Amino acid sequence: MRFGLLGTGHWAAETHGAALAAHPDAELAGIWGRDPAKAAALADRYGTRAYPDADVLIADVEAVAVALPPDIQSDLAERAALAGRHLLLDKPVAFTTAAADRIVAAAEERSSASVVFFTRRFAAPIASFLDRAAAAGGWDGGRATGFGSIFRTGSPYGASPWRRERGGLWDVGPHALSLLLPVLGPVAEVTALDGPRGAAHVLLRHDSGAVGTLALTLDAPPAATGFGCDFYGEQGTAEVPDPGTTAVEAFGAAVDRLLLSARDGVADACDVRFGREVVAVLEAADRSRREGRTAVPGQGRTAVPS
Repeated sequence: MRFGLLGTGHWAAETHGAALAAHPDAELAGIWGRDPAKAAALADRYGTRAYPDADVLIADVEAVAVALPPDIQSDLAERAALAGRHLLLDKPVAFTTAAADRIVAAAEERSSASVVFFTRRFAAPIASFLDRAAAAGGWDGGRATGFGSIFRTGSPYGASPWRRERGGLWDVGPHALSLLLPVLGPVAEVTALDGPRGAAHVLLRHDSGAVGTLALTLDAPPAATGFGCDFYGEQGTAEVPDPGTTAVEAFGAAVDRLLLSARDGVADACDVRFGREVVAVLEAADRSRREGRTAVPGQGRTAVPS
């Protein structure tokens, strides 16, 4: 499958580009970026062509891999889907549920296959764990903590304006939700508040009655960084295992799954509909912490107290 890469930043270069260039069943057919010089340099690195226009690249390929800020990604993803291209998107797919809805509608209209890259979901040990945990059931809740420290000297993500503005909720939060939702199910209500160091602390009430909790920041002290997730219930506690893989290997698995979905016409578990579900929860958490009330995912209002 011929892929166009949209984006030229560190994640695009070191993960998307590297995995696509190495994949036996994918061809990195071209690269577009907002900085033409970076696009040209990255195209030279991977032996492909730099495109000055994103829509021209979209027209020349069968699929797009997008590694851009979510608000830019959402518009390009919708355009690519309407052009009949398959989508390999990064998390979160958008900053608003409305924008995510447009991607979903476009993909459904043109029967475009889609995969959203939540890195841990494409690691075999974690995928196997989540399948077992979901099948077992009986969970009262789950806890995820994601403490990054990207604003220190030398971090490749420290200069990212959207990460600085949106914080851990939108950058690390999708990873946490990608683990909790398959086991605990859809979220009915969200309550969130701000903590020290730009942290977001989020309480989720799932339709199942289970409760999920998130603690997320991108500005943790270096000694406090880490990511962990576990579930608790009738069977005790169960901790999500380490990925045991690199980001490039995980992205290669995401390519595999997009190819499979495009071939068989079967939706992937991490398709744009799931990506939209994650955005709805994040948007509700943002609304809750601003308004100081519980919020309902997918609705532009706060929950009515019972």
